[in-house]
Amino acid sequence: MNDLYQNFQKFFEIVVADTAELLEHVYRIRYQVLCVEQRLPGFDPALCPGEKEKDSYDSHSCHVLLRYRPSGEFIGTVRLILPDSTRPEKLLPVELYSQTDPALCDIKALPRQQTAEISRFLVISRFDRRKDERRREERRKETTETDSDKRNTQDRRSTDRRSALSIGLVLMAGVLRMSVKYNIKHWLSVADPALNKLMGFYGLNFNPIGPPVDYHGMRRPYYVKVEDALNKMYQEHHDAWEVVTDCGTYNPIHIN
Repeated sequence: MNDLYQNFQKFFEIVVADTAELLEHVYRIRYQVLCVEQRLPGFDPALCPGEKEKDSYDSHSCHVLLRYRPSGEFIGTVRLILPDSTRPEKLLPVELYSQTDPALCDIKALPRQQTAEISRFLVISRFDRRKDERRREERRKETTETDSDKRNTQDRRSTDRRSALSIGLVLMAGVLRMSVKYNIKHWLSVADPALNKLMGFYGLNFNPIGPPVDYHGMRRPYYVKVEDALNKMYQEHHDAWEVVTDCGTYNPIHIN
């Protein structure tokens, strides 16, 4: 069992938010991150009664919370927007707020009942290491390196990746559990390109299907077939695959 998976088991617990009490935690984390910490455009605290951030997609979404075991607190959340059974014609946010290229992904041709959008992918600020990881990457790019330096840097980064668990990767483990439960085979998202690049460090970057758009900050539409993403991880980043699939409990065979 690899270090990445051991750290996952030691420090984190994925909790499906399937009760009113757990959903309260979901909405409060979203308020804290989006309205207070990040203050993203479109998230006005005055429009969130009771300090809970909610929208019209929550009624046909499934939600996951991430619990930090040492303290017992919830530190992150993500939702999977499912097709609306009461309004099959209802468009997903990626269809409403981004410009997708049908040549890269024809969303209308995807099987609607097996397609979902990953959304509200959030971690509270003191646990969010993405900014630090991006800053290290930027500093690395600004430094002139010899070929030997680059090889040494790549070796260090590979070692760091094996031992340093990304919370984003753990949230994706929650997304996969929900996807298996609801037979979702296609993932869409409108995400921060930096987050997609960071997930690529674990082999889980999605394919861009349109240009960046100003949607709660600069975002870009993405798509990936679930089976393809997991097969790539299995071949190229097996330690990360073990985290996301819980050592194969949720794997491509179950999704096919």
